[in-house]
Amino acid sequence: MTDMRIHGAMEPLGSSLKIGGGAKTPEKGSFADSLDTALNEVNQLQLDADKAIEDLVTGKSKSIHETMITMSKAELAFKLTMQVRNKVLEAYKEIISTSV
Repeated sequence: MTDMRIHGAMEPLGSSLKIGGGAKTPEKGSFADSLDTALNEVNQLQLDADKAIEDLVTGKSKSIHETMITMSKAELAFKLTMQVRNKVLEAYKEIISTSV
């Protein structure tokens, strides 16, 4: 039980990334395609959180629990994205500083 998806369900390590219930990461595709899909999913989670907050404030939604869950999903997805970005930058800097 070490790999928890952001969506909340458990899934084995080798499975495709599915952050918010949107499109799946391509099984056979370039790294750029996978990255683009993942970033679009994170963006959609952020938009969903904004919409949930707006609905709660305007009275369209009465469920503060659903709003908080939506916000937590978006926050966790964003934090994960930033950690991946930081690791990629660290690897890039290490490769650049390696002398041949």
